[in-house]
Amino acid sequence: MIASLLIANRGEIACRIVRTARALGIRTIAVHSDADATALHVREADEAVHIGPSPARESYLVGDRILAAAKETGAAAIHPGYGFLSENADFAQAMIDAGLVWVGPSPASIRAMGLKDAAKQRMIDAGVPVTPGYLGEDQSPDRLAAEAARIGWPVLIKAVAGGGGKGMRRVDDAASFADMLASCRREAASSFGDDRVLIEKYVLSPRHIEVQVFGDTHGNVVHLFERDCSLQRRHQKVIEEAPAPGMDPATRAAVCDAAVRAAKAVDYVGAGTIEFIADASDGLRADRIWFMEMNTRLQVEHPVTEAITGQDLVEWQLRVASGEPLPCTQDQLSIHGHAIEARLYAEDPAKGFLPSIGTLEAFALGDGVRIDTGVEEGSVISPFYDPMIAKLIAHGETREEARETLADALDESVVWPVRTNAGFLVEALDHSAFVAGNVDTGLIAREGEALMPPTLPSEEALVAAAAALVGPVALGGFRLNAAPRRTGMFLLDGEPLAIDFADAQGADDATDGAVLISEGGQTWALDRYRATATAAGGAADGAILSPMPGRIIAVEVAAGDTVTKGQRLLVLEAMKMEHALVAPFDGMVAELNADTGGQVVEGVVLVRIEKGEA
Repeated sequence: MIASLLIANRGEIACRIVRTARALGIRTIAVHSDADATALHVREADEAVHIGPSPARESYLVGDRILAAAKETGAAAIHPGYGFLSENADFAQAMIDAGLVWVGPSPASIRAMGLKDAAKQRMIDAGVPVTPGYLGEDQSPDRLAAEAARIGWPVLIKAVAGGGGKGMRRVDDAASFADMLASCRREAASSFGDDRVLIEKYVLSPRHIEVQVFGDTHGNVVHLFERDCSLQRRHQKVIEEAPAPGMDPATRAAVCDAAVRAAKAVDYVGAGTIEFIADASDGLRADRIWFMEMNTRLQVEHPVTEAITGQDLVEWQLRVASGEPLPCTQDQLSIHGHAIEARLYAEDPAKGFLPSIGTLEAFALGDGVRIDTGVEEGSVISPFYDPMIAKLIAHGETREEARETLADALDESVVWPVRTNAGFLVEALDHSAFVAGNVDTGLIAREGEALMPPTLPSEEALVAAAAALVGPVALGGFRLNAAPRRTGMFLLDGEPLAIDFADAQGADDATDGAVLISEGGQTWALDRYRATATAAGGAADGAILSPMPGRIIAVEVAAGDTVTKGQRLLVLEAMKMEHALVAPFDGMVAELNADTGGQVVEGVVLVRIEKGEA
């Protein structure tokens, strides 16, 4: 067994590798950039080495720095994780040439599957079914257009060296082919330095089916069954599961056998995934599932395979890299239950899924599931890396049991103030098509708004949070003798919001500070309404302005009083809402232009505070 292992990655996959390596008695070495100096994977490893500035291109993607870290720490082996340099054949070869054990396939296998056109031809030679298309050397626009017409519209133009959804264009007719081809080539050249393309038949009801394969140095290759990764947004996987819904034994045998043939065709060693595209317009059928590409590394979604087989795929990787045979033969592997994984991203669905950054002041994920993460409460989500912050994996005896468990765990999750897609994931898991197992890669794009989570908490959650802020309340409407109702003004995520609830009783029990509302996987912060320089009329020069026309219902200071920052000065009632105006800084009340019961118009100076020590 390998004695020491350098993990050339970060985040949740680095932490996941550390766990298995530690269980096997292997010393672990982490690498980190400036941004990750105090990251969880750094603290969990036995040793850590700084490899450069925060941007990945200056740290995690610099092979020479990783090799130097391996030499400095006396590492015996390198595990690349996924992403970064995991499928870089030159990096793998450099590690091998330096005398290190490479925990992955041979550089030759990586190269063989790295270019889509050459890989497809190799699959054809091995008897693996491939999507109808054109893989030829003639890249002239006229030839490509003619081949597209022969295949039949719609077609998919794909960059030969593409991946991650880049360098792909759907074309529905001959009239738009030339423009789409030019656009695809520009993106391919920019992203991969190679503008060559291939043409494929576009499948109208596509399912993304992939098979986990594993080979060793003794000539053994097995599969660990299939996964369904059809629920995608902009070609990026969102929810994955194993086994694939609707997969009958005969079709499973056909696609898994084809995957093993594909792996054997490139003398594959280690963990790999053979990806297939299925035309599911008439269910999953063996004659409508075609090879798409091979990922020559561990996949993000590997935990669902581990859950249904009871195997640790990272342990398999380390044992195979140490020269051991595969831990199981094919007939020793079987499927137990169903597993579903959701990728939790630091992104805001309400803002077009833009990445969200900041400190995780609250981070608590739901119970009953496996959680793979590289962050914890207090961690900083930086702008430098992939926004995935955790994976939640549920396993059950049935698919429905796994689905409900995962949805419940996401529903209970609390993440603040960083935004996540947890609410979106809950909506996706509860969508009728997903519940029925009737999904394809276009579901999210078609459904759009139907999968967007609510922008506000429920009325019940808001009232309960308001009650926690102002003290115990008798919730109006639930009994005949309810306390008189009133409308209070609060801040929900910094935005003013009126909440109607019963009069507070026992204000001494009020909460000091914001209250977090967690519902449906989303988290909001509700706070007391406070006037500041940018809200409710507070000004940097100490002038507190009336935010709107209204009536002064309370004046709590007098001219000459000393006040502290945040201290309530007066209360304005307007539009059946109360607005508390507070001091913007420590100082003295130099001017007071308000009397209890008086009416004011918008924009007048009610109080002026002069800076000074209270």
